[in-house]
Amino acid sequence: MQLICGIDFDNTIITYDRLLARIAAERGLIDSLPTATKRSIRDRVRQLPNGEIEWQKCQALLYGSRIGEATLIHGVRRFFELAHDRRMQTYIISHKTECSPFAGASVNLRTSALRWMTENHFFEDDGLGLSEKQVFFADNRQQKIQLITGLRCTHFIDDLEEIFLEDRFPLNTIRILYEPERDSPAPAGVKLVTSWREINHYFFGTN
Repeated sequence: MQLICGIDFDNTIITYDRLLARIAAERGLIDSLPTATKRSIRDRVRQLPNGEIEWQKCQALLYGSRIGEATLIHGVRRFFELAHDRRMQTYIISHKTECSPFAGASVNLRTSALRWMTENHFFEDDGLGLSEKQVFFADNRQQKIQLITGLRCTHFIDDLEEIFLEDRFPLNTIRILYEPERDSPAPAGVKLVTSWREINHYFFGTN
């Protein structure tokens, strides 16, 4: 059976942790916390007065004009290189809107993500070996699930367990939850991994 692996983008392939700490500190929302995770910063910002709006403004910067400062998660490059070499079909499937009211009318969040992928050599044969035709963006979670189903993914990797708990998530797709900071078991039927090293070992028997 040919393996077809779908992978989420935000916080699964790309990490915003350090960038978010920098932006939140610049905006006076938190003290400088270089080791804080995106989730812990999000929770802290949302507790502030007008916190939800401030969080959305931070997100608009993360996913838009400042995405170039975000970084590739360690081990992801190795995964795509091995998948390309071994002819395993891969897709990036991301729930990402095109625009944010806080990003500015000229900023398209999907275009920003594709630009970041280009700058990080995703679409070069001697880079990660993908094509832009292997990248899909969904307007909502249900559309994301439709893409996973339509592309016949045998596996899907995501950092949010909510996608795997949806009733319409395809039963024959192996669910891989990537969550480095998690210290509790994954839901039934979901495989928990805490690093891309684990993912590379799972698929290719290597680190």
